Amino acid sequence: MKIASYNVNGINGRLPVLLRWLEEEQPDVVALQELKAPDEKFPLKALNDAGYNALWHGQKAWNGVAVLAKQGLDLEEVGRGLPGDPLDLQSRYIETMVNGIRICCLYLPNGNPAPGPKFDYKLAWFKRLNTKAKKLVKLTSPVILIGDFNVIPTEQDVAKPESWVKDALFFPESRAAYQLLLKQGWTDSLRLLFPDEKVFTFWDYFRNAFARNSGIRIDHILLNPALKKRLLSGGIDRQVRGWEKTSDHAPVWIELKDKK
Repeated sequence: MKIASYNVNGINGRLPVLLRWLEEEQPDVVALQELKAPDEKFPLKALNDAGYNALWHGQKAWNGVAVLAKQGLDLEEVGRGLPGDPLDLQSRYIETMVNGIRICCLYLPNGNPAPGPKFDYKLAWFKRLNTKAKKLVKLTSPVILIGDFNVIPTEQDVAKPESWVKDALFFPESRAAYQLLLKQGWTDSLRLLFPDEKVFTFWDYFRNAFARNSGIRIDHILLNPALKKRLLSGGIDRQVRGWEKTSDHAPVWIELKDKK
């Protein structure tokens, strides 16, 4: 099974890019972030016509998450929104089951400008995620935390660390919160597969960043121990970032062994 994550940066505006990528790469399951579309504007028909069913938690502005699954796979919603703050109405988390695998799609807050209220919200949201993840990692069934974490874990995950020291994505507090996840027992699948390489998933639109490969890695796929042993391969569909009118992110994917 091929499972991917893609911050589309506006699903309706980038729909042709998304559909082209789905047709070319044929992922079985896709976690999408930053839909920038309320529930009623989600392009379900176009995705159905492309061979995918979908569950989504939409919101206008910068939020929104969804899980797509190829038609024929079992897709069921488990829940949406992180527990811990009933006043938090932002659409940043949706939890689904796909053929026995729990897919937890998330879009963690950016946190800029930092320090400030947005960074405080980022850390509070991260704390709630860690509380939720601590329970999920212990499940004997397979679980994936997948999406745009808006965290650059280490200096290995950024082309020019000095350019990001004042950004919330690279603040020590953000990186420490991510490390807490790993200490719970989650495996960073791409780092496991590419332990010594600088691999990036995001390139800024400005300063010709993509052509210079001046990128960062902020889109992550974390596996609980029950699923780590099924990891076969993975990668980044870097070419998508170079397409016309595309997102500033590239799709990230892993391939899993069948349960048998």
